[in-house]
Amino acid sequence: MRYVAGLVFLLFLVVSLSSCTRHTGYVPPPTTSSLQERELKGETTGTPITDSRWRAMGITTVEQKEQFLKEKEAFENRDIHFDFDSYALTEEAKAILREKAEFLKKYPIVTVTIEGHCDERGTNEYNLALGERRAHSAWQYLVNLGINPDRMTMISYGEEKPIALGHDEASWAKNRRAHFVIHF
Repeated sequence: MRYVAGLVFLLFLVVSLSSCTRHTGYVPPPTTSSLQERELKGETTGTPITDSRWRAMGITTVEQKEQFLKEKEAFENRDIHFDFDSYALTEEAKAILREKAEFLKKYPIVTVTIEGHCDERGTNEYNLALGERRAHSAWQYLVNLGINPDRMTMISYGEEKPIALGHDEASWAKNRRAHFVIHF
């Protein structure tokens, strides 16, 4: 009987993890006319950038590039945290996700990976599944805020990538998180 229960749980884990495949959708770059309009309004004053990758994101000056990189760093360095054994979003997490949604709306060509993490308590299998649910909670909230789901992928690391190495409540609280990685 325990063998059957173990197989059922393993099947559930495989099915839930296989449902988080990466979808990448094409987001067209800003039109030339919108870039020209911004230049006419004086929004692109500064040292021009000729790299098409940056221009595709609507970034036309070195100063705008530096601003984007600063905002990207802030985006990636602000995780959301969860209560013990929970994937419910706190009010603080929702506020952080609203800020992240504004960034993603400002830069529509950017994609993001949402990583679900857990503390060291619980089995590896349980924590992988909980990390997946945590990443999915953040993903769903961002979708509800208008972010295209094709711009986001999810992965669970369970307890495998702790940010705090202690074995106390303060460390465990830091490890119960969703982390965000920008791609462009």
